[in-house]
Amino acid sequence: MSIFEHPINTLRGEPSSLADHEGGTLLLVNVASKCGLTPQYMGLEELQRTYGDRGFSVLGFPCNQFGAQEPGSAEDIETFCSTTYGVTFPMYEKVDVNGDDRHPIYDELTAVADAEGHDGDIRWNFEKFLVAPDGSVTRFSPMVAPDDPALVGAIEQHVA
Repeated sequence: MSIFEHPINTLRGEPSSLADHEGGTLLLVNVASKCGLTPQYMGLEELQRTYGDRGFSVLGFPCNQFGAQEPGSAEDIETFCSTTYGVTFPMYEKVDVNGDDRHPIYDELTAVADAEGHDGDIRWNFEKFLVAPDGSVTRFSPMVAPDDPALVGAIEQHVA
């Protein structure tokens, strides 16, 4: 099964999948509202605004597995993201990205190694997975900022 086939709810609890995004260039990110990396939301939203009309989308997946830094309800998360960072990109339900309850989308993604050779478990909030239109995946460390030239260059290779 590909990441596009697994059912997942939107942040508002509506049944969904990533099928609507298949064939686009996607940046999947496990996000948190109370993390030192939370200001990355600003850069993620900038990527969305810059490339959104070129077949690109950021997809956010709130996760509370790292220092309990995403403790809020779906409504809390939505309010925080929209009022603090003006987030317009799609957000999905809070998920586990590691462990026995890891969401199947992240089962697929974590098999990919990043530039340093790290594969397997997500290390922290804001780990990024760039999915090209052909379905190939490139993994980026949480410390890679949204405006990092390597990430931006990789996005630009795939957008229309």
